[in-house]
Amino acid sequence: MMKKQQTSQFISKAMLYLILLVFVAFIAAPFAVMLSTSLKDEASVFTFPPQWIPATFHWENYSKVFLQLDLIKGFVNTLLIIIPPTLLGLLSSAFAAYSFSHLNFKGRDSLFFVFLMTMMLPGVITMIPSYVIFTQLGWVDTWLPLMVPGSFGTAFCTFFLRQSFMTIPKELVVAAKIDGMSHPRIFFTIILPLSKPALVTQAVLGFLAGYNDFLGPLIYINSSQKMTLQLMLSSLQGMYSSNFSILMAGAALAVIPTLILCIVSQKAFVRGITMTGLKG
Repeated sequence: MMKKQQTSQFISKAMLYLILLVFVAFIAAPFAVMLSTSLKDEASVFTFPPQWIPATFHWENYSKVFLQLDLIKGFVNTLLIIIPPTLLGLLSSAFAAYSFSHLNFKGRDSLFFVFLMTMMLPGVITMIPSYVIFTQLGWVDTWLPLMVPGSFGTAFCTFFLRQSFMTIPKELVVAAKIDGMSHPRIFFTIILPLSKPALVTQAVLGFLAGYNDFLGPLIYINSSQKMTLQLMLSSLQGMYSSNFSILMAGAALAVIPTLILCIVSQKAFVRGITMTGLKG
């Protein structure tokens, strides 16, 4: 009987790992194609059957990217656009999350429900009104439309942090109040230090969302000196023809910062996801 249980457990684990390997291969396939294409010459990109490992590695494709584009400028522009709103938006969302989790006021739950309903609105609905507003403000062809809205936080970030804050024992907050601590001091000395994994998780997600944003810069930025990295990469794609080897080389270079960020923050990211409770 014991042997049968061990055998069934082994088979179930093997099946689970096999399914996970299939998913990993499915997700990794585009990255493998990107790297393979970036090392090919233009003539062998669309050969059939496709060559996963090029016969000759064309490393010069990467140097051609730097010759055609000012990637450093685009990368710096991208960082200048996304880092301030990511940090300010995280702080704003944390303030709101603390209010919804540890402050008692009339209509708190109803207000939170209405706040969450904004997550159901597609971005397409607000795209044209937002463009009209920013045009009237004279913000078109500036970074402000890409920075100001995100500085006030997001509904998802507030929801995520609220769930994390609610896992912190209320007894700690009550004891702090008895000791005479104010809400700002409780927030900065108790709540935030105990919620570092959740904060890191949202910081990484916010950074990646801003780093990979293409539609926003495409709508609001016209000057080449203000272009983000994603806009610069799109300029490699011509209207009638494109050199996909160089395009994939640029995409591979653009992925490097996000990979480094994910590797560095992996432990805190996983811990933030797993420890964020669904306490209502």
